[in-house]
Amino acid sequence: MPRVVIVGGGISGLALAYRLEQRMPDTDVIVVEERSRLGGSIGTERHEGFQIEIGPNGFLDNKPFTLALCRELGLGDHLLVASDAARRNRYLFLDGRLRLLPNSLLSLLSTDALSWRTRFLLLAERFRPRRRSNGDESIDAFVRRRVGPEMAETLADAFVTGIYAGDPKLMSVQAAFPRLAALERDHGSVLRGMARSARQRRAEAAARGEPPSSGRMWSFREGLGLLIDRLRERLHSPPLTGVTVRTVRRLTDNGWRVQSDGRDGWDAEAVVLACPAYQQAVILADEDADLAASIDGIPYNRVAVVALGYRAAEVPGSLEGFGYLSPQRQRHDVLGVQWCSSIYPDRTPPGMVLLRAMCGGWNRPQMLDWDDARLVGAVRDDLRRAMGIRVPPIFQHIIRWPRAIPQYHLGHLDRVAWIEARLSRHPGLFLGGNAYRGVALNDCVEQGDALAEQVVRYLSAESDVPSKL
Repeated sequence: MPRVVIVGGGISGLALAYRLEQRMPDTDVIVVEERSRLGGSIGTERHEGFQIEIGPNGFLDNKPFTLALCRELGLGDHLLVASDAARRNRYLFLDGRLRLLPNSLLSLLSTDALSWRTRFLLLAERFRPRRRSNGDESIDAFVRRRVGPEMAETLADAFVTGIYAGDPKLMSVQAAFPRLAALERDHGSVLRGMARSARQRRAEAAARGEPPSSGRMWSFREGLGLLIDRLRERLHSPPLTGVTVRTVRRLTDNGWRVQSDGRDGWDAEAVVLACPAYQQAVILADEDADLAASIDGIPYNRVAVVALGYRAAEVPGSLEGFGYLSPQRQRHDVLGVQWCSSIYPDRTPPGMVLLRAMCGGWNRPQMLDWDDARLVGAVRDDLRRAMGIRVPPIFQHIIRWPRAIPQYHLGHLDRVAWIEARLSRHPGLFLGGNAYRGVALNDCVEQGDALAEQVVRYLSAESDVPSKL
């Protein structure tokens, strides 16, 4: 019976293990996780009647992978879609007040978050020439070139903050937002490409007799932790937690040796590192120092999640929406705030609301070192200015992520290509996780499917294609 050892018990490793056991049921799949719990950044905690996500708040259905996996796991009756208000109403905290973020071309042309000049430049984007160079380009440079500086410093900055908590001047548009780069490359214009892509999606969905993908966000009544629990239950062998893998070494008989603390280790025909990149680098340092160094060059930011509970009657104004983002050029302590109890029901005790603030990020890493009182004070000050909340919270809970989200900086795709090429020297070694080709939950599930197929091909010796990310 062949054996595969998967190092990393986050969504990437668990989804991969599940698919491997489906496709090769006679394979011994062992999942090991360094932490005491599974799920990586995904997890649901309950305190004093409040239900809090420690990481992602949901997943989108603009890709089918996660939604399909949930239904396949028998979780269809537990699925919960975000409220219509949360989908429609997202805000930007700009120049001292909340402004409704545009969610369509028409709303982009009428929003007061952009000047008339920028709105005119947006209309003219269709007529701007496409970029001739094929080299890497930052998100900030891409948006400035296509629309102008205000769009880059306001909306692009906010969206990069919301997804990566990163710096758009450092992030690669080809790596972080490949669809944007592809729209310009394939259609000559982002707006023209978006319109054509939307028509194509509608036509394809109609041919299948299905509604077009809506981009709605989903979770579960019990929280995203339910997905992790169900994957764990479905695996033939329970994942091993609290196990630190130190090295993986190539054996002379074409196998691999996985060595951990306090154990004899495992021999395996294939090994998949689905843990964070910095852990992969440590594990591979003795086997291939150059490969480890390249992987270790993928940076991570630092993020603090501050959840605050209030009495609904003491929160002024309406919370009908998703929340707000704050462009980093304003140098606010808070990157954004999600109105969790408005996105999904039953996240709080009756008569309460739950807000979840994101702090730190690439440009404010020192915030993670602040004590709880200072961190909560900074969030309260932001909520006072943005939402008029002046009362102290009745509940607070803080989660710190010293290494939160991998940052796809300029040169990231070249780095990934080099790593892929280097892996050809190590048959049976595979790399996964969110450090390479997408940080969202959907991306991790999709890559888990693709990686399972590569491992199956390798084990069944049906192809000589080198292992890839």
